[in-house]
Amino acid sequence: MTERDKPWLFRTYAGHSTAAASNALYRSNLAKGQTGLSVAFDLPTQTGYDSDHVLARGEVGKVGVPIAHLGDMRTLFDGIPLDAMNTSMTINATAPWLLALYIAVAEEQGADPAALQGTVQNDIIKEYLSRGTYICPPKPSLRMITDVAAYTGRHIPKWNPMNVCSYHLQEAGATPEEELAFALATAQAVLDDLKGKVPAEEFPGMVGRISFFVNAGIRFVTEMCKMRAFTELWDEICRDRYGVEDERHRRFRYGVQVNSLGLTEQQPENNVYRILLEMLAVTLSKNARARAVQLPAWNEALGLPRPWDQQWSLRMQQILAYETDLLEYGDLFDGNPAIAAKVEALKDGARAELRQIDAMGGAVAAIEYMKGRLVESNADRIARIEAGETVVVGVNRWQAGEPSPLTAGDGTIMVADPRAEADQIARLQAWRSARDGAAVRRALDDLRQAALTGANIMPPSIAAAKAGATTGEWGTVVRAAFGEFRAPTGVSRAPSNRTEGLDDIRAEVDAASSRLGRRLKLLVGKPGLDGHSNGAEQIAARARDCGMEIAYEGIRLTPEEIVAAARDEAPHVLGLSILSGSHIPLVAEVMERLRDAGLAIPVVVGGIIPDDDAAELRDLGVSRIYTPKDFELNRIMRDIVRIADPQAVAAE
Repeated sequence: MTERDKPWLFRTYAGHSTAAASNALYRSNLAKGQTGLSVAFDLPTQTGYDSDHVLARGEVGKVGVPIAHLGDMRTLFDGIPLDAMNTSMTINATAPWLLALYIAVAEEQGADPAALQGTVQNDIIKEYLSRGTYICPPKPSLRMITDVAAYTGRHIPKWNPMNVCSYHLQEAGATPEEELAFALATAQAVLDDLKGKVPAEEFPGMVGRISFFVNAGIRFVTEMCKMRAFTELWDEICRDRYGVEDERHRRFRYGVQVNSLGLTEQQPENNVYRILLEMLAVTLSKNARARAVQLPAWNEALGLPRPWDQQWSLRMQQILAYETDLLEYGDLFDGNPAIAAKVEALKDGARAELRQIDAMGGAVAAIEYMKGRLVESNADRIARIEAGETVVVGVNRWQAGEPSPLTAGDGTIMVADPRAEADQIARLQAWRSARDGAAVRRALDDLRQAALTGANIMPPSIAAAKAGATTGEWGTVVRAAFGEFRAPTGVSRAPSNRTEGLDDIRAEVDAASSRLGRRLKLLVGKPGLDGHSNGAEQIAARARDCGMEIAYEGIRLTPEEIVAAARDEAPHVLGLSILSGSHIPLVAEVMERLRDAGLAIPVVVGGIIPDDDAAELRDLGVSRIYTPKDFELNRIMRDIVRIADPQAVAAE
């Protein structure tokens, strides 16, 4: 019988509501043949807040599992032997803390930490660029990344201390060349800092522990070539920049989640084919095959997927790995001139971007530059879809179709347990009451000292975890020691050169501004902890290019701060963007505060909003609601003109 290669790890990115509910989901997925865990944490956990913090309101358990202390982590992995598991934790700003909790639970289970296998994402630079779950400024954040790497290299040698993440770069609009360059520049920034923390003889081995987490879009031939380019460029960088001689330490090791940005709300059943084709990009080429694959569910543009939806994606992986003959062959594309030419073109483009970033002083110094490039590239992407140059089946071509039985009736998406937040807060408060407060204070003092003196952050984080400290307390210490940071938005006040085709809308804005007595003004706000800012940035940029005055200060604002901005900025329309599923409580509070402040400003809301929630938002007084199906930004701009100036309708 033909010898077959070993399949990649099968993972499902999962976590919701509570640690107990997530544990049940993990055990169920493992029983179905999943071979590794990929933990999704909620936004308070990702940003270093406890579940009862004001910014956590409405966000607890929505996009992942809330982990506030050792008890939560203990529950999350109950009955799952960590020394026999390969666990990926998608966590960045609080990566040292979540790894500390994981180590503490593993030791409680009787495991030797040296036997643990897995990954923390721990890539803060892409958080500044695209995902938004950062806490501290770049320099101390980079220091904590390399603290984790130095600690794991010594104590958890099988652990990957960083997953350089280009996934969200593509979601934010990166071209393949930008995705390659920005990710590789991030890896270089980390390795340059790490060199001073480990002995020279250990450094090549640490280079070999750096892994990547990538995106694979629908243009699957280009995406496959991108992966081959990644492998060749990484080998080149490790050899030439860092002098790594052992080929094993120069291997490009990566996991992947295929593209969620391209999943459509319209005709969502088509997403199954998109996910399959995107998976081929990271599995067909043996020399650039992923080490771990996780697939989104077909209905993620509609809301939270159900266990059955996740099972469907898992079965897709299993059928490819076990029913087909893919794993019986060597690389199918070696020697193909078309593939080789595309790979070289991608490498040339990436090298040009890397030279630009190096000339600016590296990835940390180039954050604002890279953010601006992403916003512009995303605007280009959206404009091509609007113009029909990029075809999206069911969206801008062939919109007519039969109703889907998959979306008929109730229960087609999972609804978060409305009691989960209150339950989590009650257990958090009980945890605080039952612990040894003096031991916690001593542990936090030690953590503070380590942060201030430059000592490795991991040992005192582990001690604080074992003492019973909470996620919010750990976050408070690092905020006090290192300060907080607001990343650039990438949206300048000056119009871009992308105004072609906007003449009619610009004339409407001018006319409305004349009737209003001043320039039509849009305030864009992102309440809560949701860091997915791509939509807000594109709305603000298009409004600017249409001639509106814009006010957009970025992510992570409280409803109180947004209403204060509305009072100070005096906009004609307030736009709220919330993609975390927390739209009901956050919008309700904004509307209530607007009324209390005597501000009669019309509000529009964008997000992944089910129909029932949309009806509730309208009852709250929201003027318009936009979901992923509303891809025509110019139509949204015309709506804003009409909302701001009702006379505009009569003037047509």
